[in-house]
This record gives sequence, C-alpha cells and structure tokens, in this order.
Amino acid sequence: MQVDDLSFDQRHIWHPYTSMTKPLPTYWVTSADRCELILKDGRRLVDGMSSWWAAVHGYNHPVINQAMNEQIARMPHVMFGGITHSPAVALCRRLISLTPEGLDCVFLADSGSVAVEVAIKMALQYWQGRKEPRYEFLALRKGYHGDTFGAMSICDPYSSMHRLYRGYLAPHKFIEPPKCRFDDVWNEEDGVPLIALLEAYHYKLAAIVLEPIVQGTGGMRFYHPEYLRLARDLSNKYGILLIADEIATGFGRTGEWFGCNHAGISPDILCVGKALTGGVLTLSATLTCRHVADTISNSDAGCFMHGPTFMANPLACAAANASISLLEDEQWKSCVAAIANQLKSGLLPLINHPRVIDVRVLGAIGVVETTHPVNMATLQRWFVDHGVWIRPFGRLIYLMPPYIISSSELTKLIEAIVECLDLPSHFLL
Repeated sequence: MQVDDLSFDQRHIWHPYTSMTKPLPTYWVTSADRCELILKDGRRLVDGMSSWWAAVHGYNHPVINQAMNEQIARMPHVMFGGITHSPAVALCRRLISLTPEGLDCVFLADSGSVAVEVAIKMALQYWQGRKEPRYEFLALRKGYHGDTFGAMSICDPYSSMHRLYRGYLAPHKFIEPPKCRFDDVWNEEDGVPLIALLEAYHYKLAAIVLEPIVQGTGGMRFYHPEYLRLARDLSNKYGILLIADEIATGFGRTGEWFGCNHAGISPDILCVGKALTGGVLTLSATLTCRHVADTISNSDAGCFMHGPTFMANPLACAAANASISLLEDEQWKSCVAAIANQLKSGLLPLINHPRVIDVRVLGAIGVVETTHPVNMATLQRWFVDHGVWIRPFGRLIYLMPPYIISSSELTKLIEAIVECLDLPSHFLL
C-alpha cells in the first residue's frame, strides 16, 4: 500500500538541519503569492523569512516571472566555457556598477557557499601567483560562510555546527568578533585583537574573511562599521586580501546596497547570492579587483581553476537582472526604512520581557534573543497555527521579511513573536 506523500517525505526525504529518525514537522506549501505561503489545507502564512532571506520581492512577482518566461523560451541554459550570452553580460555590468568601487572582474557561480569557495580559491591562487604561497585565513568567531568544506573551514570552529568536522577542516586563525554594536559609540578596544593578531601573523595570512556589519547564522549580531574600516586599513597596511561575504547582507537587507557601504570601504573580493535573483533561482557571484584577477591569470596556472557546470545559468541571470531592476525602480530604501521603523516600535519594548536577553534591529532585520533555546517543533507549529511563517533557531527568534511586506502583514508577524514569549512550552527550560 502506498503511503501518503507527507509520510513519504518524513520517511525518505532529508530536510536541512533535520534528523531522519526524529524529523521536524514539515508543512506542505502548494503555492506562494507576494508575502504569503499557501498551505495544502488552504491556510495562508505571512512569510517572515523571505525564504532564507532571499525573496526580497515576495513571491510570483510578475516582472521576474515575465523575464524568466521570455528567457526560457530562448535558452534556459548553456555552458559558459567558451560561450557568453546577454543575460550574463547585462548582469555583470550591473554588479560592477552597484558594488563598491574597484570590483571589476565577476565570477558567476551557483550558490552562496560556492561563491565563498571561489573567494578562498582566488586568494590562494593570488598568493601562488606572487610566488609566496599562503594557506591560512583570518576569520571571526561566530561567523558563518556556508556548508561546503572550504566555507566551513572559515566558520567558527567551536560554537558553530561545523565543529563536528574540526579534525578534517583546514585550520585557520580566529578572533573574537567586535562587541561594539552598530549604533554604539566606537570603542577602540574592540580592534585590539585584530591588530594584535595581524601584527604577529600577517606574513602567513592569505586574507581576512568576514560578514560585513551582520553576522548572520552565527548569531544575528550587528557590529560597528568602524571595525570594518579598521579591517580594510590593516589589510592595506600588511598587503593581505580582504574578503567580504555579503551573501546575506547584499541588495539592501541592512539599509544599504551592501554591508560594506556602511563603512565606505571596498574589499578585494566580494561574495553575493541569496537575494541576487530575488530568491527565485540559485545564483551567486564573486567579484574581485583587476590586480587580483591579473595576478591569478599571470600565474603558472594561467587561469582561475574553477568552473561550475551551471555557471552563469541564463535563466537565473535573467531573474537577477529583473530583480535588480525592481530594486532600482521600487525605491527599496524607503521600504526597508519603513520595515526598520515598525520592527523597532514592535520589538524593542520586548527587552523588558523576562524571557528576553536582547532585541536588535537593523534595516529589514529584527532579532529577539531569548534566555533559553526555543523548542523548535512546538514553536514552529504555534506560529503556523497563528498564520505566520517564522523559523527560529537556538535562542533567536528573528524576522527578515520581503521588502514589499505591508504594515498589517508585518504587524501580524510582530504580534506572533510578542505572544509566543509568554508560553513556557515554546522554550527548552
């Protein structure tokens, strides 16, 4: 007898960060529209996650759909080796124009994690091209850069999920992240660990790697722009590369086009993804400056040794071009500013709740840090029953809604978080 689809899913399909023996509940989505997910039973959930921070325009946006329909009729995919096409050229023009100055060379890949892998390999090949091979990177504790092995090696080796692979991953240098919050008065003591480590080990380091302004999955922390400026200044002083992982922060999420813009700096290598296509298809890009590209290209290898099968997928590039057009045309800054104001008014008062340690808001990101870890299955079911899609983790209940969300929809998300804190069953006490 054939089992029903949901039972089959739980028995045979491995969802992200989920046990196969004790799987978390899954909720069957049949369609999505604007800021809502529609379940199989007809319930509609306001999406507070933007599908892991990517669907900044919501779902089924007609402009993106039209661009994909037109592109799929012409050519959904073609290899990028020895071939080029209009969607890729147009996208790279836009990325060079939008990103911080000096990032003139674009490598298109197929996921955020791969973009980070590309950045790591660029740095390694750069130093090989200089006849000074270097293999160590400097990263921040509580950082997160992806789930592939190179990316995992520069995530926090002790407090992240990747500690499981510590004996296998390449060893790198790590320092404590800055404590100074985004809106605080800058405390120069925050830069001392970075200064000290670079003074001692700069000659061994290929690059500094960090998430500009926002440490995402590692704890949803927002740090001071002056730290980013310091990292840029020290990288220049010691002649090492600065890699900015903007997978989560790019395309307006923090209130600027990119996190680097808060500090007015340009990295040597920049990774973007997630919202690049408006969350419709997987695509990423790693941009670098001409000096790095030329050094790699003039090395013994004679080229950059990487080439994903679906690199520069035309369909994804068409979606990305449409998504960026929407960001330019729809005045995303005012949308994000309105979201930030509503998140502040709705969430900041929760700092006085006995189950809350901290509340922080930056751009279209709102975070409530709780005293105890959440009971994931119980709390998620409660959110669904209350008409919202919020996926907390650890001690963090957070919102990253689509930029097009209405005030009433955002109110529904905020009220759900406010109410959920009062129920002890939602936490692992």
